[in-house]
Order: sequence, then structure tokens, then C-alpha cells
Amino acid sequence: MPTDPTTLVTLAASAFAAGALNSIAGGGTLLTFPALFAVIGPAAANVTSTIALLPGSFAGVWGYRRELAGARRFLVQMLPPSLAGGLCGSLLMVAYPEDFGRLVPWLILTAATLFLLQQPINRYLRKRRADDTPHPPATGVKLAALIGFQFLTATYGGYFGAGIGILMLSALGFMGVGDIHRMNAVKTCLAAAINAASVVVFVRDGLVNWDYAGPMVVAAILGGYAGARVARRLPASYVRYAVIAIGFGLAAFYFIKTYALT
Repeated sequence: MPTDPTTLVTLAASAFAAGALNSIAGGGTLLTFPALFAVIGPAAANVTSTIALLPGSFAGVWGYRRELAGARRFLVQMLPPSLAGGLCGSLLMVAYPEDFGRLVPWLILTAATLFLLQQPINRYLRKRRADDTPHPPATGVKLAALIGFQFLTATYGGYFGAGIGILMLSALGFMGVGDIHRMNAVKTCLAAAINAASVVVFVRDGLVNWDYAGPMVVAAILGGYAGARVARRLPASYVRYAVIAIGFGLAAFYFIKTYALT
């Protein structure tokens, strides 16, 4: 049971900032996971972080409901591999929690790198899909390859989660889903499905630290609302640079902590 109010305030502040970052530029996990890792183990930190940020994912799906209306067939195709991969990834984390701890530096480095690549990839996708005219849906080998890629992405998402959005966007740009807004809508919906599948496993196995998750959920929702308002005034590029710097700094810190000091 947490007894230190300072810890709760710090975790709530990280969740508020993460919710705001997810509304402005993404990358919220890079704040909540390290904050939790400072007070609980890596596996529990990952699980509790996922729980804390999940409501924001569903809020994002609701916000994109109009864009999703034009991608229902594609969503029906991609939801099964998303759910299956999310379950597999979370089961792997539950089965090998010690290995997860040693992978933390690599996972954070991967997430930070993907976040670094997000903006140039988004620019490329906007040029490639400058209109919202639906393209012929993927079929045959192309569809099978996309389903396989989505399963692997979802498995990574169920295991750790940070960076799955850009992985999906990079594939969706070649699949005829529509413009960048529709791709973002599909990505948000599939990410919510991946995280929801993971949460089922985490809750079943009693891995969630609810004493920390409860205040963080509320703070993340408030942060998401505040971030949406700030996003209209604050250049997202400034926030992105800060998150990228934090991500690579954390990766370096955890590499030293995990390998150099053991």
C-alpha cells in the first residue's frame, strides 16, 4: 500500500503530462513507465502504465469516430491480429518478467527511435495520401503480409507498447486506407484494441498496482483534455524534441543501470 503522498503526486503528475503529450505529439509511455519503474518493478511498471493510459486510447477512438466510418472493412480485417498479438505479447511478459527487466533499455531505445522517425514518416504519408479517396482494399498476399505485420506489431505492443503507433502508420500508408487523418483513426483504434487485450491478461494475473493506477488514470484523462486545448497553441515540434531527448536519455540511463552496474 502506498503511504507516501509525494510518490502519488509524482506519479499523477507523470500521468497528467503523458496524457497531454499523447494529445499533442504522442510518447506518453516514455514518462509514465520510468516514473513507475522508480517505485515498483519493471513488469509491474509496464502493466500499471498501460492501465493508466488506456482510457485515453478509448477517448481517442471516440474522437475519430467519423474517420473510422470509412475504414470499417479494414478494421474488421485488422482487429483479430491486433487482439491476438496483444494477448501473445502480454502473456510473454507475464511468463518471463525477469527477461523483461533486462530488455527495458532496448525497448525504451526502440520506442525513442520510432518516435524520432514519426515526423518524417508522417510527412511522407501525407504526400503519398494527399486525398481521402478510398483506394482498393488490400487482398491476397498483400493482405496476408499486412495481417502478419500487424500481429508482430501487436505482440510488441502487448509486451511493451511504446512506439506501436508509428509502426502501424508506416504500414497503413501503403495499404490504401485513406488520408493521414483516417490512418491516425485506424491506428488509434487498433492500438486501443492491443492495449485492451493486454489489460485482460494483466488484470487476470493480478499484476496491476491499483493504488498507483487509480490516481494515474484520472490524471491522464485530465492531461489528455488539457493537451488537446494546448495543442492548438503550442508548436508540437517543441514537445516532440523534448520527448525524444527524454527517451534517449532514459535509454542511456537504463543501459548503464542494467548492464554497466551489474
